[in-house]
Amino acid sequence: MDTDKDTMGRVLTTAMIENLEDIWAAKRGLVGADQIRRIEVQDALVDSGATLLSIPSRLIQKLGLERVTTKKVSSSIGPGEANIYSAVRLTIQGRSCTMDVMEVPDGVPILIGQLPLEHLDFVVDMRSHSLIGNPAHGGEHVYELM
Repeated sequence: MDTDKDTMGRVLTTAMIENLEDIWAAKRGLVGADQIRRIEVQDALVDSGATLLSIPSRLIQKLGLERVTTKKVSSSIGPGEANIYSAVRLTIQGRSCTMDVMEVPDGVPILIGQLPLEHLDFVVDMRSHSLIGNPAHGGEHVYELM
């Protein structure tokens, strides 16, 4: 069971984030599985108002991700730009997906935005302030093709 918890109305979840290029290198036998750069956090913030998976700079460096591009962003402090980094494998509650990463400043928590939530078929249960499998799919991980 995931350790989602409510801290002052916020939904936090455990997340494993792994360097996708390292995973591919390990599958090809170029590096050992123990050399895959990964981080596991207990307090990733579920933020359905955000779009992407956002990770602080220091953790991007720890994961060894490469900057791919810069995109315009809109935030609570106004318009700006953010660096986008190479893809990672994100795993929450046993469900995994591949996601590009947006950089946020150190001091900002890892943010699980709307795209990873949809990709993993999770919704925020406002009654329990927790992350749950989509009730429209019986809690199962289902991709819609319509």
